[in-house]
Amino acid sequence: MDTSESSTATDAGAPAEQEPSRGGWRRWAMDTRPLRIPAYRRLWSSTIVTAVGSQLTAVAVPKQIYDITHSSAWVGYASLAGLVPMVAFALWGGAVADTVDRRKLLLVTNTGIAVTSLLFWAQAATGLGSVVVLMVLLALQQAFFGLNSPARSASIARLVPAEQLPAANALGSTVMQTGLVAGPLLAGALIPVVGLPVLYLVDALALCVTVWAVFRLPALPPLGGPAARRAGVREIAAGFRYIALHKVLLLSFLADIVAMVLGMPRALFPQLAAQTYGSYGEGLALGVLFAGIPVGAVLGGLFSGVFSRARRHGWMVIGAVVGWGVAIAGFGLSGNLWVAMAFLAVAGVADMVSMVFRGAILLSAATDEMRGRMQGVFTVVVAGGPRLADVLHGTAGSAFGPRAAVAGGGVLVVVVMLALAAAVPALRRYRV
Repeated sequence: MDTSESSTATDAGAPAEQEPSRGGWRRWAMDTRPLRIPAYRRLWSSTIVTAVGSQLTAVAVPKQIYDITHSSAWVGYASLAGLVPMVAFALWGGAVADTVDRRKLLLVTNTGIAVTSLLFWAQAATGLGSVVVLMVLLALQQAFFGLNSPARSASIARLVPAEQLPAANALGSTVMQTGLVAGPLLAGALIPVVGLPVLYLVDALALCVTVWAVFRLPALPPLGGPAARRAGVREIAAGFRYIALHKVLLLSFLADIVAMVLGMPRALFPQLAAQTYGSYGEGLALGVLFAGIPVGAVLGGLFSGVFSRARRHGWMVIGAVVGWGVAIAGFGLSGNLWVAMAFLAVAGVADMVSMVFRGAILLSAATDEMRGRMQGVFTVVVAGGPRLADVLHGTAGSAFGPRAAVAGGGVLVVVVMLALAAAVPALRRYRV
């Protein structure tokens, strides 16, 4: 590891253990060593429940708004109403997570999210029918999520040893991606049977499991002691200066921005489903396109034993982003729906690898007093990149056609990522 760019996470809450030899199929299977650590196992187990529950609300809110307004524009406005507070509170929440006991912050914010879900249930159950109330609740929920996410992610480095961070990230990402597939499917099946209020209520009950799991965690106070307790604009700015001074961290963020902004084509899925793959049935085609990347990501997680023990984390990120770009370009050139889905699934595998190792770099290359702020920026990048991509690809698709826009974006990802890797060697040299 380049000591000028990083520091090993020796503060993990569990001792490193000698890895047993793994032969046959077990070399390919998911690395489950972090689950032997009780604290991490509790946190991860709660994610299994909330990964699906959160998607029930994610489907129910736009469905309810559309039912009230019969306008897709209002659905888009609601998305913006959630994005702005999430970005603001993620940046501030990262600074807060570096100054307080992260367990206490997780207890407060998870409780806040659960109460918000109960309020969603109450307004739906009473038939209030107010878009303003829905947007306010969505903004409040996303503010709590912005505060919660940096603390949750930063805590992982205190619960597992440094060499198991990729495996822990793979376990968490796999569960979340599974929720992205199963949650909307379950919501679609339940809405005609039980209605929207029950979806909100199920999410609220699932969040109670998370609150209990966090309650059982050990205390996670700042390692530097209680001297510094501020979390203001100056501390947020210090986090950005820290990123600028540590090139491996800067490159890890830029790698995700390159992949998502230039290469995430989801805004063009409806047009592709109608025009390019319409002969397969527009509804079927749209579902297949939206499912392709999450399905690939889940498969990548299930077989993460192939890569989770890699030491050259920088090269893994570079290779994953280049692989994403190649797969997206192949998707853009595909005229057959099932070939297109195969390329999207490959892109999903690449995205999983990128997430695993970018997350590991952020947790191992940053000191503990900066991890919360790094995770706050990470949350903003992950949430904001695809939304910028929607604007870019939507505009390019209208100008050049959807397939050309997708293929061109994939090629740009490859070119820009290789150029960054060549120009700045810090990411290439990074290893643990």
